[in-house]
Amino acid sequence: MPENSKPVLRFAPSPTGYLHIGGARTALFNWLYARHTGGTFLLRIEDTDRERSTPEAVAAILSGLDWLGLNWDGDPIHQLARAGRHRAIAEQLLATGKAYRCYATPAELEAMRTEQRAKGLPIRYDGRWRDRSPDEAPQGAPFVVRLKAQQEGETIVEDVVLGEVRFANDQLDDMILLRSDGTPTYMLAVVVDDFDMGVTHVIRGADHLNNAARQLQIIHGLGWPIPIYGHIPLIHGPDGAKLSKRHGALAVDAYREMGYLPDAMRNYLARLGWSHGDDEIFGTEQAIAWFDLTNIGRSPARFDFKKLDNLNAHYIRSAENSVLADRVAQLSSAAVPSRVLNPIARARLIAAMPGLKERAKTLVELTQAAEFLFADGPRILDAAAEKILDANARAQLEELLLRLENVAWNAAAIEAEVRSFAESKTLKLGQVAQPIRAAVTGRTTSPPIFDVLEVLGRDEALDRLRAYAGGPEAKAT
Repeated sequence: MPENSKPVLRFAPSPTGYLHIGGARTALFNWLYARHTGGTFLLRIEDTDRERSTPEAVAAILSGLDWLGLNWDGDPIHQLARAGRHRAIAEQLLATGKAYRCYATPAELEAMRTEQRAKGLPIRYDGRWRDRSPDEAPQGAPFVVRLKAQQEGETIVEDVVLGEVRFANDQLDDMILLRSDGTPTYMLAVVVDDFDMGVTHVIRGADHLNNAARQLQIIHGLGWPIPIYGHIPLIHGPDGAKLSKRHGALAVDAYREMGYLPDAMRNYLARLGWSHGDDEIFGTEQAIAWFDLTNIGRSPARFDFKKLDNLNAHYIRSAENSVLADRVAQLSSAAVPSRVLNPIARARLIAAMPGLKERAKTLVELTQAAEFLFADGPRILDAAAEKILDANARAQLEELLLRLENVAWNAAAIEAEVRSFAESKTLKLGQVAQPIRAAVTGRTTSPPIFDVLEVLGRDEALDRLRAYAGGPEAKAT
């Protein structure tokens, strides 16, 4: 990298699938380092696989990055649109003797591989057209363009994460640069695009380490500057096994649907393989200030839903009540499109949020817990609430209603009246409060019940209690 120049980093997903959690972490690390250094963060869509690349996957990638707050600089670059440039570089390598035309037929290559298997040899191209003249090929025969790779010595990847990694050149075959239909391969396209985009740092998953050795062969052949490489160890499950869907190998969109906050996801992903001392919880600005490639670990990170849940709960508790109310309203209407919170319901939701958010690990849990606030009228009881509201509890509610109808309607006054009622019946407070909770929320868990009653307001709270007071049958509508 030229002295005094700013780093240029890129995230280059393939739109053959959605943005998974490993790709999101790679994007985050590149974004953090670019923002830390005042550099540039570019987005390149590697869509040269025409059969498997889809517009839906591209849209999901962009949506996932946008949700995570990973803004890129400039417009996304589509690799497929640059195929002409890639072909021109392949022709340049041909002209300088760094590449050659290979006329081997599919049948010949299959026979070669069969023989190699039989002899227990590594399966790779044997260079049969490496030093032959194209004049030996049949007139008009199809061909691919292969790199004339170095066959002796080593290719060394200087990696800021993994250290110096050596590859014996006799283990790297003459890879294809252009297919027989003239389309460029991934290996060529990546090298050309990185050079043209001015990429100075290639930070990606460790599964690309072998690609680095092969791409360096192309870079050496072109005499281009070598980027700084950093290959991040992969993410494993909490049991140390390869990450699977049961561990959390899901699309980023799935985490949004499960109710995780983007702030929490950024914090959690930053700690998956990178550290700053013992710091676990930190905001994005702090992560940008701290982030450095030298603090990326060499061992696979372990994905742990319990840790993510705890971190997400912290961010929920720290969030503004009005912001959480908006997110809950969005989730609620997404689940039930006809459900739109009116101003009264939204005001209740904001007022109840301090108690609600203390118990929620995700926005989905928060939304479910707040459901009793979304509309007026008696609640439909869940099984546990139904069990609590037996004949004795309903009779108790009917008697309690007479005392609550004239009490000042605030949490402290309501609690004092309920305590007095419980004492008069030689009952514990919970024996009276729990039936109240079941009647007004339809559940056995909620924020502090006296706060709930205050938030609902006198008329609404008493209407819900009356629905289950006295009679044996539920009166919810």
